[in-house]
Amino acid sequence: MATSFVKKTLALAVLGSLGSWAYAQSSVQLYGIVDAAVRHTTNEGANKSGLTKMVGGGMSESRWGINVKEDLGGGLSAIANLENRFATDSGNSSAAQPYFAQSWVGLRSSSFGQITMGRQYNMLFDLVTSTYASFPYSPYMDAYKPEIGMAMGARSNNMLKYTAEFGPVRGSLQYSFDEGDTFAKRGAFTPGLSTGLKTAGGYLRYSQSGISAGVGYLSTTLPGGTKVDAWTLGGSYRMGDLYLMTGYAQNKRKDNSGAPALYQGTDIAVLNNFWTGSSNGGFVGGSSPLNAANKREMIKVGFGYQVTPQFNAGLHYYHAKQSGSNGGNFNGKADFIVAVADYAFSKRTDAYFAVDHTKTKGGAGVVLDGTNGATKRTGITVGLRHRF
Repeated sequence: MATSFVKKTLALAVLGSLGSWAYAQSSVQLYGIVDAAVRHTTNEGANKSGLTKMVGGGMSESRWGINVKEDLGGGLSAIANLENRFATDSGNSSAAQPYFAQSWVGLRSSSFGQITMGRQYNMLFDLVTSTYASFPYSPYMDAYKPEIGMAMGARSNNMLKYTAEFGPVRGSLQYSFDEGDTFAKRGAFTPGLSTGLKTAGGYLRYSQSGISAGVGYLSTTLPGGTKVDAWTLGGSYRMGDLYLMTGYAQNKRKDNSGAPALYQGTDIAVLNNFWTGSSNGGFVGGSSPLNAANKREMIKVGFGYQVTPQFNAGLHYYHAKQSGSNGGNFNGKADFIVAVADYAFSKRTDAYFAVDHTKTKGGAGVVLDGTNGATKRTGITVGLRHRF
């Protein structure tokens, strides 16, 4: 009799738990952007003759991704994201992100915020894009994005991130592990060490009644032991059809003079990879521990205006200053300006036209790239984008 009672009790318990699982709500969302454009730039190429090409992302980097959410009850949800980047012009995975640009899993509480683990956007990128992005309908222009050069790579591997929001205030903290992928732990040069970054940082932002403002800080230790302090602050204002924004960012490299020259040189190469590149302004920071700049600052101001329900226009200006170079060859300034017009055929499909111009001045090494010594460049971009 007792045995029968125990069996019935266990059966009821199992059925009860199955019932609670049955009521749990789960969703899987597929999303993405397909963007292609024709872009012409002056003073590009070995003989400065200019270059016309199709780019696999003009306004946005093309991507597809999966968002997962499961309701666990009591205001708790499981969340996950996978996002892959690709080049629309060739169909290949993005050269900068050959696998998943984002890959994380976490828990979200309706009362206590969320914690996520994996490869994710870092604090600097999160704060700028959510609070004082260049464009209200797209955080930045992928083919020309000087501000991203100040974001320390925009993403971090091996990251723990905690984010909480209380009314108009949001705060977030991050920490990422280098997992021993450093010169100090390995004891020798190994290709690919740029992934061994240790980061720690956070931000606070306020957003209410059309006003948004925030400040963020990120400390990064590069594979050779060099430390970089990066921080940003800024704000935006929306009033009807008008959008105004301004921001400041700084990257400061702390010399790792006690490390072998190979370590220092590789760290400088990693930092220059963040700072340079034709899409993010691209003026050179120096490649040797003896001459490289160790500080870069940028201010930005801009506006956007919704001319009609379908037509958006925006104009943005960025000014950067680079200093700390021994001998001064890589001390200098750069000015960036971009104007964009965007026409929406629907909520998902739009066409855009953009003109950008870059000018550098200063030491002999302050040029746009290392191939032709150009100090000025103008770009024209015409493209089409679809979001799903």
